[in-house]
Amino acid sequence: MQSNEGKVKFYDKLKDYNGQIYTGMKIGGSHKWHYNNGTWFETKVAPNQWTFNFQSTKTRFHSAPMDSGAKLNTKYHWYILADQIASKLNKDSYMTQMKGIKYKVGHKRPQWRTFSYNYPEQNSYKERVIKILEDTLNKLKNENLPRNGSITRFLFNEI
Repeated sequence: MQSNEGKVKFYDKLKDYNGQIYTGMKIGGSHKWHYNNGTWFETKVAPNQWTFNFQSTKTRFHSAPMDSGAKLNTKYHWYILADQIASKLNKDSYMTQMKGIKYKVGHKRPQWRTFSYNYPEQNSYKERVIKILEDTLNKLKNENLPRNGSITRFLFNEI
């Protein structure tokens, strides 16, 4: 069994995935989180468009091993593409299901002044988000889906 110190070292160890160097959880690893008492605030800005803000403290379904993973006060900046279905249950409640992909666009270690994308030699936040959107758009344009095919399955690799 690997020691806690070994787990931290493995987390920070450089890893390779199809030529892309990264640190953190190995590809294929997963987490399950609880989002209790979350607040979703939305504003209608056009006939078919809303802006939203969601804030919650997320907690692990299972406790993390002692001293594993990122250091306290590390921050991650994610860009999320998602598909949401909300089904009305009664006058005040909806059952909501959301599936999507989250892309790490940057991180901030506790001792850093700012996020990684603000440092020289790094692509900016805007450049990273444009690449995510362009790659997704190209994937959609170049894939042959049946007329009633599920874009959700295509985008999020579901079967």
